[in-house]
Amino acid sequence: MARSKASLADHQHRSAGSGRGGKPFDLTRHDPRTKPFSSGNKARDKARVETLALEVDRLQDLFYADRRFKLLVVLQGTDTAGKDGTIRGVFGKTSALGVHAVGWKAPTPEEKAHDFLWRIHQRVPGDGEIVIFNRSHYEDVLVPAVNGWITPAQVKQRYEQINQFERMLTENGTVICKFMLHISKEEQRVRLQERLDDPTKHWKFAAGDLEVRKQWDAYQQAYSDAIAATGTPWAPWTIVPSDSKTHRNLMIGTAVVETLQGLKLRYPPGSPELSAIRVQ
Repeated sequence: MARSKASLADHQHRSAGSGRGGKPFDLTRHDPRTKPFSSGNKARDKARVETLALEVDRLQDLFYADRRFKLLVVLQGTDTAGKDGTIRGVFGKTSALGVHAVGWKAPTPEEKAHDFLWRIHQRVPGDGEIVIFNRSHYEDVLVPAVNGWITPAQVKQRYEQINQFERMLTENGTVICKFMLHISKEEQRVRLQERLDDPTKHWKFAAGDLEVRKQWDAYQQAYSDAIAATGTPWAPWTIVPSDSKTHRNLMIGTAVVETLQGLKLRYPPGSPELSAIRVQ
């Protein structure tokens, strides 16, 4: 089977928090229509996604048994970027026992009464668990920043707090994979229209989606600022060109498999006492 020679490192931003000032980042300079991980054949790419999903399942079983690590997968992107589709396509073969998805909404009054990371910390993975954030703690900076609810100084402070929060998680055994699902404005228009044209997809559509779409440029800038400020060596951002749904799943599936393989997972040692038991 043909394989792309693309490198994930070429699509990552990790200079923030390095002590060297970090590099600026401009999301608009990344073309969401490209398919760097594609073989050039859609059928082969879909077959590869299926193979990757099965490999994620195999590695997840080993990850759950090993219990030396925790994996947090962050999926960020505009409306229709494909967060739900990624969860189905990449993690749809795994056991629900060790993989959990959390869909983040606007904070409740109780959550607002605490610091913005309070609700997040309660849902991060435990030993052997994979937790997928559909949106994440970044929404608590992006949305207020775009709407002017917090000051630029508060934005900077929150990103510094996120960096320290994510560093603390990694120092305690959590591996963090952050994916920016990058689609074009035209692709979003097409996907929103599809939801409007199909009555079975009306439940996915909210009137506010069109209002947020009017803030497209402001959100592109906010995403750029977030990636520049929080793409760290311990929790880098991977920019995923996502106009193609198949390519999106192919790239993220590849990243997850490579991450799990890199942990050198192992099953716990067997017990000699158990090996001597014979079931009657």
